[in-house]
Amino acid sequence: MTLKNFISKKLISVDMDDELTKVKALFNKHPIHHLLVTENKALVGIITDRDLYMHLSPNIGTRKETHADAALLRQRAHQIMSKKPITASPTMGIYEAILKFHDHHISCLPIVDEKNIPIGIITWRDILAILAKQYRQKAKK
Repeated sequence: MTLKNFISKKLISVDMDDELTKVKALFNKHPIHHLLVTENKALVGIITDRDLYMHLSPNIGTRKETHADAALLRQRAHQIMSKKPITASPTMGIYEAILKFHDHHISCLPIVDEKNIPIGIITWRDILAILAKQYRQKAKK
């Protein structure tokens, strides 16, 4: 069983130099937890929703917001992204992917082509859903 059958191909990404305002808006608009960071279409990093909120003040958008709080939103994606992300090819087997999740303590695997261009993504939640479906099918027999 290879990953190409299970990956999400609806990719949402930002450029390295995009401001955190854009990153925050994308997380607010879409039900996602990971944004791919690209430069010239190639994958260079990942930002999780946790990464973003660890860097922002809880006062943003409230009456307590200061100029310093607002300045945080002008930071660039490359300043908070995880660099050199662990990736996978579409032909990687699902159990090999599970080992990558476990061994590297990651929550998503960007799927890239030979030029490091993102073509999909799979998360640990996706993997659990696949395994749960397989288990239920076996249990019915």
